[in-house]
Amino acid sequence: MSNVDALDTPAMALPSVEEAALPRRQYLTFMLAGEEYALDILWVQEIRGWCRATRVPNSAEFMCGVINLRGAIIPIIDLRLRFGLPQQAYSSTTVVVVLRVCAEGKERIMGVVVDAMAETYNIPDNAILPSPQVGGVMDPEFVQGLVTVEDKMVVVLDVDALLSTPELALDSATENDN
Repeated sequence: MSNVDALDTPAMALPSVEEAALPRRQYLTFMLAGEEYALDILWVQEIRGWCRATRVPNSAEFMCGVINLRGAIIPIIDLRLRFGLPQQAYSSTTVVVVLRVCAEGKERIMGVVVDAMAETYNIPDNAILPSPQVGGVMDPEFVQGLVTVEDKMVVVLDVDALLSTPELALDSATENDN
């Protein structure tokens, strides 16, 4: 195939003027149990390699514990366990995505453990479709929608819903007034 033919393929097609004008957001994607999930990149504070967290007694099963991040104590949540997926040993690709979460008018810093980082995508707002109401282990409240990117389906997560639960009640150690 020549270079000209490659430009004519749908995968290489440039967006139309209308598509280019649509509002877009940038999403960070990560892998979890072989599936790709996305978070609005504006929620992401940083990405860190896995380091052991200090376990907190009587905490939820999905809580790995807490870490000290430059003087702030932040809770770390294992998304595999939060979604009801089987636990897996952490590896060299395991990372903690540190997020800024807003709940009850407060801003909070939290970390989520994921299997591996994937990509960043610029996605038009209208490309995110509502997820179908199907049974499964993941609470549909956590899902903002689904988007097709590069011929694969990516689950777009609602960070506020995912990390705003009674088990993760706000405390003064990790919150800021808005």
